[in-house]
Amino acid sequence: MATLIHTLADHSDDVNYCAFSSSCLATCSLDKTIRVYSLSNFTELPYSPLKGHTYAVHCCCFSPSGRVLASCSTDGTTALWDARDGRRLAVLQQPGASPVRVCRFSPEATYLLSGAADGSVVLWNVQSLKLYRSGNVKGGSLVACAFSPNGNFFVTGSSSGDLTIWDDKMRCLYNEKAHDLGVTCCDISSHPVSDSENGFQYFQMASCGQDNQIKLWLILFADFLGVELKYKCTLNGHSAPVLACAFSCDGQMIVSGSVDKCVIIYETSMGNTLHTLSQHTRYVTTCAFAPHSPLLATGSMDKTVHIWQLDLRQPCAGDTVEDESKVAVEDWSEDDVSAWLCAQDLADFVGLFKMNNIDGKELLNLTKESLANELKIESLGQRSKVLQKIEELRMTMISVSVPVPDEFLCPITRELMTDPVIATDGYSYEREAMENWISNRRSSPMTNLPLHSLMLTPNRTLKMAISRWLETQQK
Repeated sequence: MATLIHTLADHSDDVNYCAFSSSCLATCSLDKTIRVYSLSNFTELPYSPLKGHTYAVHCCCFSPSGRVLASCSTDGTTALWDARDGRRLAVLQQPGASPVRVCRFSPEATYLLSGAADGSVVLWNVQSLKLYRSGNVKGGSLVACAFSPNGNFFVTGSSSGDLTIWDDKMRCLYNEKAHDLGVTCCDISSHPVSDSENGFQYFQMASCGQDNQIKLWLILFADFLGVELKYKCTLNGHSAPVLACAFSCDGQMIVSGSVDKCVIIYETSMGNTLHTLSQHTRYVTTCAFAPHSPLLATGSMDKTVHIWQLDLRQPCAGDTVEDESKVAVEDWSEDDVSAWLCAQDLADFVGLFKMNNIDGKELLNLTKESLANELKIESLGQRSKVLQKIEELRMTMISVSVPVPDEFLCPITRELMTDPVIATDGYSYEREAMENWISNRRSSPMTNLPLHSLMLTPNRTLKMAISRWLETQQK
């Protein structure tokens, strides 16, 4: 059982990453900030948010002791913060000043790794805060990394689809083409798995990618034998690119988040699905298990972070695996509606909706009049906001039941467009998604070639076609 117990909705833009220490949760966002929360009551710490990056923050991580927090950004830097008072301790400039996509401390906190969009990977000496070693992946951006449990080796994943194993001298030891359309994330379990063939201890590694897959591997790290990577199995639960994956601390579960807006929790021994969670309303970009408590955090482009309480009872033979994603909106309970309200930044209305026993069926039947006369929501702006979110929910139900024509989907968000615009590359995009895209880069999302102009022209013909299609689905 996975129960949604809290929703954090403080970021003003997409949540890119979340990370736990033993006592805190850190989140980072396109809004250029890092926020830090106490695990005792999920309140934000007094020094939060941390500000200093000049562009989007892509990743954050705690040192093993939890005393230092690292963050990395499009601004080409990795920053170190004191997790006790929020002081910025250092700013590490990536060679070439390329946008830094991922950062990670080694298990003994000897090194901090930073990987960038130009393929550069740097090991920083945590004591001296000096560059220790640097290298480059072949082709593509470096978007993922994970250390071996002993810290002597690390794995990187690139947008070209490669997994590369390195030693701490920055020597490339092994390379594997893992995901055809690019790796998005990887993680290594700290618990060894015995291999009956030769008696060596392997560790489980997970990787996920743009090919909609999660792959499990067995990886051997041995100073005297080198490294070995063996494919174990593929987990096929998602219907769209998988953006994040992470092991539980005991290695018995793995969680993933996807463009399909779902979070899936698997058990790793057989690869069976334990839970499918579908409360996020946009892409799930990050997920993490807490190290010393049965908590799971998931973050999304819907600007929220959900905190889940896990029932760690292992399912027995014959148990029915729950699948929350199969609950239709009209069958939602009052608690499901409350969770949805929190995800839509409408948490102030939870008490009002519960007092009026609003379940899924009642939610879909709400009108401007019922919001004003029955629920007594006096503010016109608030009523309009609630109605807009309900209409978006109805559109989501349509898109789930009937496949949406591909030309009606934004190439960036893969969601039905409501305000399509034409960019100078000739392709149509959702206006908000394209404006966010060109605020950080001047290349085409489709061709990766430079855009000669940032002008966006309304595509009225496409908007009319989408409207006509929606009308046919609602009859």
